[in-house]
Amino acid sequence: MGARVTRVFRNYNLENRVHRELSKDKPRAAPRHSVNLPPTASSSQEVDSLNQKNAPLLDHLRSVYVESRDPAPAAAEVSKDVMAGREQRRLLKFSVPASPLGLVELTDVPIGKLTIAEALKAMGSHQHQPQTWSPEKIAQEYSLDLKETKALLDFFVPFKVEIIPPKTKKAKQIKAS
Repeated sequence: MGARVTRVFRNYNLENRVHRELSKDKPRAAPRHSVNLPPTASSSQEVDSLNQKNAPLLDHLRSVYVESRDPAPAAAEVSKDVMAGREQRRLLKFSVPASPLGLVELTDVPIGKLTIAEALKAMGSHQHQPQTWSPEKIAQEYSLDLKETKALLDFFVPFKVEIIPPKTKKAKQIKAS
C-alpha cells in the first residue's frame, strides 16, 4: 500500500515539473584559462639534453653481461617424454557426434588415455559381459595399462537403475518394459 501512495506523489504533476526544469537557463561553464608560455632557452636545452647520448650510461650498458643456462636435465627428460607421447596416438574406437554441442570432434587420442564415451562403453561392456570383456581385453583394446584398467573397473561404475520391490503386494509398482 505504501508503494502506491509514494508512486502517486512521485508522478503528480510530473510533466509540468519537467517543463519548468527544462525552461530554466543553463549555468555557464567557467572559462578555460589559456596557457601560452613563450619557449625559453632552458626548455630547448632540456629537449636537447634528452635527445643526446649519455656516454657514461652507454659504457655501463656495454659492461652488462647476461648469462643464459639450459634448464635442468630432469625437466628436459620430462619434456622429451611429453613430446614422445604426442607422437603416439591411436584412433577412437567409439565417439559421440559433437557438432550439435558446438565441440570439436576428436579423431584420435594419446595412447593410455580414454575419452568419456569410450570409458563408459568399456565399463558398460564389462558390466554386461564380464567374461568377454575382461580387464586384460579392455586394456589391450584401448591401449591402456592393465593396473589402471583394473582400478577403473573396480572403482567406477556406469549408471544403472535398480528397482526395489515393494514390501507389500498391494503397493503400486512400475513394471519394467
